[in-house]
Amino acid sequence: MKIVWRVTGVLLLLGLLSGCGKEDETTAMVQQAVAIESSDECHLCGMIITNFPGPKGQAYSRGVSGNMKFCSTRDLFAFIVDPENQHNIQQAYVHDMAITPWDHPDEETYIDAKTAFYVIGHGKRGAMGPTLASFSKRSDAEAFAKQQGGRVLPFEEITLDVLTAM
Repeated sequence: MKIVWRVTGVLLLLGLLSGCGKEDETTAMVQQAVAIESSDECHLCGMIITNFPGPKGQAYSRGVSGNMKFCSTRDLFAFIVDPENQHNIQQAYVHDMAITPWDHPDEETYIDAKTAFYVIGHGKRGAMGPTLASFSKRSDAEAFAKQQGGRVLPFEEITLDVLTAM
């Protein structure tokens, strides 16, 4: 009988240990960009997202159930760089504007916001006026900046000062 309890205990312990670290994997699999519906409102400003041109954003944050959708990359970053939110962001997505039309971004073109490149100071408008044009490749961002104006920044360089200067 002791052997049965020991084997059961070892199996239980192995089962518990095998689950370690899988929460992040499971969370990452669940935290994907989803289609923006025609009635979805911007998490920051409350505007109907699909009524406006330009790249949109989505984010997952600790303490918030589900994803948060934004009518523009500017609103997404306004949320992300807020000191109350910046350490809670788990995942963020933006449209790759090199492969989708500006007026109606395709839902299949979301990319990881943290690895994207952004053009600020260009002439195209988003939901609230100026916005950040997002690209998966630096070369695409540079080509856009050459054509539309502006400068290219990686995710890490987008700050509150950058947003307020737009």
